[in-house]
Amino acid sequence: MNDETWDKKSALRHLTYGVYVVSARRGEECNALTVRMVSQVCAQPPCVAVSLLKRRYTHDFICESRAFVINILAQGQELLGGHFGLRSGRTSNKMAGLEWEIGKTGAPILPDCSAFLECQLIAAHDVGNSTLFIGQVISQAAFSRPPLRFREEDYFG
Repeated sequence: MNDETWDKKSALRHLTYGVYVVSARRGEECNALTVRMVSQVCAQPPCVAVSLLKRRYTHDFICESRAFVINILAQGQELLGGHFGLRSGRTSNKMAGLEWEIGKTGAPILPDCSAFLECQLIAAHDVGNSTLFIGQVISQAAFSRPPLRFREEDYFG
């Protein structure tokens, strides 16, 4: 098999993901976006990584505040995932009309999720058109709701 015969895009679609809303705060403004690429990178201390496109509005919030929350969506929260993924916080306040709480870092935490991980940014790595943010978990909670799994057909037909 060589690069010409291997359909990289198709193979990458076989990776499995959850559905997450990454939220952050900058001053008095909060923003969030839906992502599917989150990974635990260390158990002691507990650290996670999330990759965001540099052009995303939330990217700037994390760079400035050095904190973020990974809200792990629960089964049945597909519409919430769509809400944070279909428009930019630059043009509309995605947090308006929704319930949320402020965490220890000042970043917003969404209620009724499967779990959340509140993180202090400890590293940011430039990777092409994205930044890989690594955060140390400083606060977390898991609830009795099973996590939502990403299925491409649920979001992209």
